[in-house]
Amino acid sequence: MNDSPRRRTVAASCLAMTGVLLAAGCGGGEESVGSTSASSLTGAPVKVMVWAPENTQGSAQPGVRVTAQAYEKWINDNGGIKGGPLKVITCNEKGDPDEAENCAQKAVSEGVVAVVGSYSLAGDRYMPILEKAGIPYIGGTGVSAAEFSNPLSFPVNGGTPVVFTAHGQQLAEEGCKKISGVRYDVAAAAIVIKFLTLGATSAGAKAPKDLKVPLTATDLAPQVAAATKGSDCVSVILGTHSDLFVKAYLQSGDKTKVGSVVGNLTPELAQSTGGSSSPLNGAAITGYYPPISDAAWKDGVAATEGKDVDLSNGANATTWVAFKVFTEAAGQLPKITSKALVEELNTTKGIDTGGLTPALNWQSSTALPLPGLNRIHNTTATELVLKDGKIEWAKSGSTFVDVRKALTTPAG
Repeated sequence: MNDSPRRRTVAASCLAMTGVLLAAGCGGGEESVGSTSASSLTGAPVKVMVWAPENTQGSAQPGVRVTAQAYEKWINDNGGIKGGPLKVITCNEKGDPDEAENCAQKAVSEGVVAVVGSYSLAGDRYMPILEKAGIPYIGGTGVSAAEFSNPLSFPVNGGTPVVFTAHGQQLAEEGCKKISGVRYDVAAAAIVIKFLTLGATSAGAKAPKDLKVPLTATDLAPQVAAATKGSDCVSVILGTHSDLFVKAYLQSGDKTKVGSVVGNLTPELAQSTGGSSSPLNGAAITGYYPPISDAAWKDGVAATEGKDVDLSNGANATTWVAFKVFTEAAGQLPKITSKALVEELNTTKGIDTGGLTPALNWQSSTALPLPGLNRIHNTTATELVLKDGKIEWAKSGSTFVDVRKALTTPAG
């Protein structure tokens, strides 16, 4: 990562490993249409689609659907969109590219004005369908390369490139000069390490050690020993299987600091290992958004109360943010159509998400100037910490950090 051409090679590569590294959760759910809270609204219905994998052995994300349905009820209880009810059609893409394509084709046949806040690894299959139909894809979770390159994609965060660059920077700024990154032995995870390295070195740390874990490994004692030897900090990049590393780490009795991006070292994992007395207490966590305790999440927390959904999950949080963006943009239109919505998103000077992100826009002047990543406009992340079994701001008064400079400035 020491020169611009190499950065571009990395940028153009597949980013699907984000789905493993930033996501959590499993479970089921069925396709559904609409909510029960729109009967009093008399304006024109506004129809959108949401898809995510459910009932799968892989990275199931039922919380995306639940979050979308919670937003649907919340916005309809609060006047809808321009006086009309929001109608959310959901589709289970089952972690299968063919099913993702079917969901996209259904979005076209249903005449939705947008696909909002969804999750799928199969962007190369569904984005061409949406682009041909002129249907914008708002939000997504940065788990496929097409989300960061297709002109009809409007991501609300910077995905893998931004969050891992920010994570390396956060670790270095907290005094970690020698870092180990523990990740699965697959090509996409190697890309993650490159962004972690970019962030760490830009903030004065050495390039992290790259420690690989076989996909079939269940005992990570050897990786714990290698990662902690001679290191100040360890970044655990194993997604929902980060608990395997933590188990071996606890058994080793080692005290080396650990950290990761949101979705790896989770509040549940911290609570299950002692909460405030957990060895994970104080772990540096890098995310996209403020912690759930932040006032910016007030509406989201209220809307999802009592529902089986965790807004600290990156996919669920992104779904809520994406719906906020959709609502704000649609509210500016005389008539809500896909074409008008695309024009509004491409020309807006800034969409207010209530503090969940900086003001968002997708004008050409704010695009990340890297081939394959040119649909990334929001290059900010949040520096968080595991504290007493919860994720909080790393420091009082913290706000968004921008890693655009680290991503675009060639190293000396």
